[in-house]
Amino acid sequence: MAKVSVVIINYNGRKYLEQFLPSVLAGTYSNMEIIVADNASTDDSIAFLRSVYPGIRIIELRRNHGYAGGYNVALKEVKSDYYVLLNSDVEVRPDWIEPVVELMEKDKKIGACQPKILSYHQKDQFEYAGAAGGWLDCLGYPFARGRIFDICETDRGQYNDSQKVFWASGAALFVRSELFYLAGGLDTYFFAHMEEIDFCWRLQLLGYSIYACPSSVVYHVGGGTLPKGNERKVFLNFRNNMIMLAKNLPKRQSFWKIPLRVILDFISAFKSLFAGQFVYFLAVGEAHLAFLKWLVFKRKESVFPVRRKARLSGWYLHSVAWKHFVLGKERFDEIVGDKR
Repeated sequence: MAKVSVVIINYNGRKYLEQFLPSVLAGTYSNMEIIVADNASTDDSIAFLRSVYPGIRIIELRRNHGYAGGYNVALKEVKSDYYVLLNSDVEVRPDWIEPVVELMEKDKKIGACQPKILSYHQKDQFEYAGAAGGWLDCLGYPFARGRIFDICETDRGQYNDSQKVFWASGAALFVRSELFYLAGGLDTYFFAHMEEIDFCWRLQLLGYSIYACPSSVVYHVGGGTLPKGNERKVFLNFRNNMIMLAKNLPKRQSFWKIPLRVILDFISAFKSLFAGQFVYFLAVGEAHLAFLKWLVFKRKESVFPVRRKARLSGWYLHSVAWKHFVLGKERFDEIVGDKR
């Protein structure tokens, strides 16, 4: 059987390790190892692991590298056929690994895959971070089968087919180990948020497909490190999304799509300002200033040399924002339909 290494990135997440590690340990896949990569936690995470789970391997990092940098550093010390990048706030079913590995073993062109991700607190509802597989619209707005912006659908089995998608969620990301390095790993500059979408985009540009495998199911708390509405989270989401577009879009598209996105982002920011959300408004402005800084000082070292004309799955050629905010569409099947 292929070896699978489940690597949990941790930063001051002792309560989540205590709560959710038992479910990971109860997994039925026979050739699995569990590793906790600790991002220089200041709580008692490591002491807890050594006391309660002495058999779990710990990779201690000297500083907090964030999600992207933490995995880039830690995975260099892991030898395996498949990496599973698993958030600490995720509960898994015992047989969650087998369906994904079976799917990926049958098709060697699948570079990355995710399970169906449901809400830990409402187990019949899709969770924001990936739902049943991520898509991207023509202007770079991410959405998912089962989640449009902040609206998460009830899981009625409507997305139970394994299907190609644009991106797989970083909450529970299966990836072939050799492809992790072939695609350049995660972009450390991102720190956290959007790095899995950027990574999956590069995998597709290299000719590999991204899948969702809903026969595998996990439950995600969400917002465990940075809660929704947090200024840092808003900043990272907006900044990293713009950087991702600049890195991966063909030049002829980036010339007009990026300025249009700047306009749309500031419409969203001013709308929030008028609603009294000054922190959101400020974070969006800071994100775009940081994006300009990246363009000037970091662009050349961040752009990965891949072909830009690959056929992309999960790429919506229309505007999900228009369909949702103007036309009032709230479900994935209402928006995408047969237009793929």
